[in-house]
Amino acid sequence: MARTPLSSRLLSGLIAVGVVASLTLAPSAHAQINAYNPYADSQAHLPPVAPDGTLRWGTFYKSAAIQKAYERLWNLGACRNTNMAITVPVEMNKVAIDSLPEEDFRGVVVGTHGTIHGGMIAFTLADGPHADAPALVAALHPAGVSKLTVTGQLPVSALRPGLTVRVHARADRKGVVAEPLTTLEVITLPANFKPLAVEPDRMGTIVGTVMRITGGTLHMQVATGKLRRLAIPLAPDAVATIDAGQLDLVAPGDLVSLTGRVWRGEGCFGEGTVFASVVTLTKPEPRAP
Repeated sequence: MARTPLSSRLLSGLIAVGVVASLTLAPSAHAQINAYNPYADSQAHLPPVAPDGTLRWGTFYKSAAIQKAYERLWNLGACRNTNMAITVPVEMNKVAIDSLPEEDFRGVVVGTHGTIHGGMIAFTLADGPHADAPALVAALHPAGVSKLTVTGQLPVSALRPGLTVRVHARADRKGVVAEPLTTLEVITLPANFKPLAVEPDRMGTIVGTVMRITGGTLHMQVATGKLRRLAIPLAPDAVATIDAGQLDLVAPGDLVSLTGRVWRGEGCFGEGTVFASVVTLTKPEPRAP
C-alpha cells in the first residue's frame, strides 16, 4: 500500500516525529483535497455543508501528479474522455471522500500546518510524541467548515501580537487600568461580531487585540470608540485561558479528539489521512512548579 510521504517543505517541523518527511506535496493539501475541481465529479459544485450539517468533501486524488497531468491535457483539448489509456487511470486515481467510513480518534499533536482553511494536524495515537510512534494526519476542510475548538490555558508570556483577547476591567479616560488583571481569555471572534466602545471609569467586558506585553503590562487595541489603546497591568499569577478556533494556537503535545472520514490507502499521509469534520484540542494541564 503506497502512502504519500509528508513534505518537509509543507510540514517543516510539523512531523519531526512519527512520519517520514520527504519530497514535496504538490503544492499543498489543496492539490489532493479539492471539493471544487471541475474534473472531479458532479458533487464538486454543491455547497461544502449539506442541509443536515454533513460536510461535503468531494474528491481525494491518490496521486496529485496524475490529476494535474489530466487537467493539463483537458485544458489543451487533447483529452475528452475517449482515450481509455488516460481515463481509466484517472478514474482509478479518485477517491470519493464522502463515501469513506467515519471514525473517532484520540491522540497527541506532533505538529500543524496552515489555517482552518485546509490546514493539517499530525497526531499520534500514543500517549506522547515518541520518535517511533506512527502518525496520522487530520486534514481540515478547504472551505473552513471543519469545526475546530481549542481550549485550555496559555502562559501569559506566550501571548503574541494579533491575538484577540477578552478582559473584564475598568480603564480611565487615558486608557490606563489600575487593577492588575488576574485572568483573560484568548478567543476567536465570530464573523458577525460588532465591537463595543470602552466606556471610561466603568467596569465592563473589553475585547481587543494584543499589541505587546512589556514590563508586566498588556497593551491592547480596541476597534471602536474614543479609547482605542489600553494599558493593563498583569498580576504575577495572571492566567490566560483559550476558547478559540484557530489552528495557530495548537502546539505539539496538545491533546486531540476528532471525528472524520479516513483514507488509509494509496496516497494517504502517514498511517492515514483523516478528513476531519470535528476537531477538539485541549492544552495539557500546566505542570506544578
